[in-house]
Amino acid sequence: MIADAAKQRFQTLAQTGDADPALLARLTKQGDLTAAADLAALLARVAFIEPEQIRQAYDAAAAGWFGEASPAMTLLEGSGTGSPDLWAPFWDFIDDDARTDAGAFTTRTASLGAFVDDGFAGRAGRASLTYAGVADAVRQGWPDRFRLEDLAACPPGSLGAAFHSLIVDNDFDLEVLDRDALGLANLPPPLDYLNVRILQCHDLWHIVGGYQTTALHEVAISAFQLSQFGHNYSAQFLCVVTTKAAIKRPEGLPLLLEIILSAWRHGRGSPQLLGVAWPDVWQDPTEIVRKRLGVEPYQSPFPPDLVEQLERAQATA
Repeated sequence: MIADAAKQRFQTLAQTGDADPALLARLTKQGDLTAAADLAALLARVAFIEPEQIRQAYDAAAAGWFGEASPAMTLLEGSGTGSPDLWAPFWDFIDDDARTDAGAFTTRTASLGAFVDDGFAGRAGRASLTYAGVADAVRQGWPDRFRLEDLAACPPGSLGAAFHSLIVDNDFDLEVLDRDALGLANLPPPLDYLNVRILQCHDLWHIVGGYQTTALHEVAISAFQLSQFGHNYSAQFLCVVTTKAAIKRPEGLPLLLEIILSAWRHGRGSPQLLGVAWPDVWQDPTEIVRKRLGVEPYQSPFPPDLVEQLERAQATA
């Protein structure tokens, strides 16, 4: 059970932003558990209250984590108020130690997105448009669906063939979730486009970005997506996993933050992938597509399947 005092400190910091992400990241790397929880609170702030501050929070945290000089900064400014209704389901989720599958975890995380103030969607949309290349991608309009038969016709070694194999071999859906069932067309722009595009391209970005479909790399690609256009679900997912680690499993937090912040930097250093006309390059080898786009594959600081290795070892112990 998480102490009420710890919850109150977290909630207050999430609301005020009165702390330096770089300093907290440095202290967290040194093993300071109070700083770890405070850093998670700042990630809650940008995930649920002030999406405009995602870049400055994560850039500062990355600088602190990787031991780079960073001017002192706080996240005091902002117009968000936060919803008091967020905290009861948030803490229930953080305090729940029951094992769950990826789908249930995603659904529960997404449900927290309902507990934001009335202006959050507008702020999140405007914030996304400030990321390089996003406005140009949005102007392309509602994305057409990819077609599995087009991918099946691609030659071996091509991006389209790799994408086809990923979908078929893993029994994935071509779009992670059904855009129509979710009513994404009813979202205010640019969130309508951005949410459809991420459902459509998430698994494709795994391939192009060099991320495997493992537990650790699902966390990593969330940071990549967040750095590309400030995707608010990715911010909320990373907040939940970081808070769970900081408060419930601090022994795993250094690994988690190394993955998150290295993938964040990978995304920041990669070209914008939202607006790529992917069907035009289905036939081309994946490596050629990467070179043409200027994408270097993610260099994972840990084995991509580390979580799965540990689970297998535990099961056979």
